[in-house]
Amino acid sequence: MLNRAALIVRPRQPFLDWAAALEQDGVNPDPDGEQTVYLIPEPDDNEEAERILQEVYPHVFENELDSWWTDESAWPQERSFAVFMAWFAVEIHTVIHDLVDDVLEDDLDE
Repeated sequence: MLNRAALIVRPRQPFLDWAAALEQDGVNPDPDGEQTVYLIPEPDDNEEAERILQEVYPHVFENELDSWWTDESAWPQERSFAVFMAWFAVEIHTVIHDLVDDVLEDDLDE
């Protein structure tokens, strides 16, 4: 078991509306489709999970925007925690089992 938790964010209606307003040939995000999973520190309780989420949300918010539309001028100017929570449904899972025998690698470090 890994000493991490998984953070999954699913787009809510404000994100879907923003994405639909962009000029992109009618392609829209699927809130029920595959989502990015972020590994975060494993919280001891709900209070610590909230604190960790408060720390990581700016990176997650920008990553989600960038994964959909790379032109930052089209991103919402207001990216507070309240806006993040309005734009994304958040799941935190604390039981992570690594079933792969290979070394865990981060391809961003290459």
